[in-house]
Amino acid sequence: MKQTNGDTAWRRPSYSAIHRIIENPVYGGAYAYGKTAVAAGYSAAGVSVKIRRKARNEWLALKPNTHEGYVSWERFEAIRTMVSSNIPTGRHHGAPKHGDGLLAGLIRCKRCGRKLTLRYSGMKHHIPRYSCSRAWMDNGGPHCIGFGGLRVDDAVEEALLGVVGPGAIAAATAAAKEARERRDQVRDALSRDLEAARYAADQAFRQYDAADPANRLVAGELEARWNRALVHVAEVEGKLAAPDASTPAPAVAPASFGILASNLRTVWSAPTTDARIKKRIVRTLIHEVVADIDDAASEIALIVHWVGGVHSELRLPNRRRGQRNSTSADIIQAVRQLVLIASDDLIAGLLNRNGLKTGATAIAGPASASHQCARTIAPRCSSPRRMG
Repeated sequence: MKQTNGDTAWRRPSYSAIHRIIENPVYGGAYAYGKTAVAAGYSAAGVSVKIRRKARNEWLALKPNTHEGYVSWERFEAIRTMVSSNIPTGRHHGAPKHGDGLLAGLIRCKRCGRKLTLRYSGMKHHIPRYSCSRAWMDNGGPHCIGFGGLRVDDAVEEALLGVVGPGAIAAATAAAKEARERRDQVRDALSRDLEAARYAADQAFRQYDAADPANRLVAGELEARWNRALVHVAEVEGKLAAPDASTPAPAVAPASFGILASNLRTVWSAPTTDARIKKRIVRTLIHEVVADIDDAASEIALIVHWVGGVHSELRLPNRRRGQRNSTSADIIQAVRQLVLIASDDLIAGLLNRNGLKTGATAIAGPASASHQCARTIAPRCSSPRRMG
């Protein structure tokens, strides 16, 4: 909306205008004062005055529920937290985008601490690759690490589906229930201590109030006792408030976790599932992933930091380009040994019965990939001859 000569002209809002509105405490019905400060700057042209925005904890006044807002104060705080979490830099992981990369904005380099950038390659630009190239982009420094994203995404996906299984959810719910019961016991004990401390403080005040003001020695001693009782009340109140402040509210209700556990694998594997839904699920359960390359073992080392504070380590082979769909070396060696004593059809049947797969597809029958695998892995000029 724009005022021109007293007339109201409507126009399409910009991102900055919307951001200023939803970041303003007035939007949530709060009064705020002292959000900016004046700082003097010096340059070749002389002294200049600059206005800087203060951090929220430095404001002079912030009083929620002062007037009627467009949304409630709780809703305003939730919106502000969501907007700040969508920042793609810093400690936040960014908003989920349309790309297939599962860990976009969540994966960080162990060597330099920077977040890994995501790029897509391939004929259809759908193959993700994670690389630590921020130093190179900023000041021409060397690349830290880089690896293909398909295998990493698959490993994290399997770990996530295992964590959000019905059994894991039941165990997590039981553990959370036990933790709540312990916190309730501590809270009850502290509540009794607080009641006793307040009674002692009230009794000390009555003694001080009944004392003769002319007797300064007695009045001074009673006042000191009253002050000590008040300090003790404040200490107990602080202990009572500490467990509640240190225990964050769950982002998702336990009932929602149960529904998620029963339907997650179906939703995840559905071809119509949007990549952003998968990323939202990942962001609900995973705080961050720290990645490194073990050059000696030729492995990708991943440390998954789950939201609950638990950490798990994953190690994956760091294969070169084109090796993701390659057949396992053990299967190749087995075919090389079998080719000396068996025909292609018999080798394919043995591989099928043992559930061994090629790198790209499952082994289905003598006329399928396994049959071709036997011919490709161990090529021969003539039919094999049985020995013995």
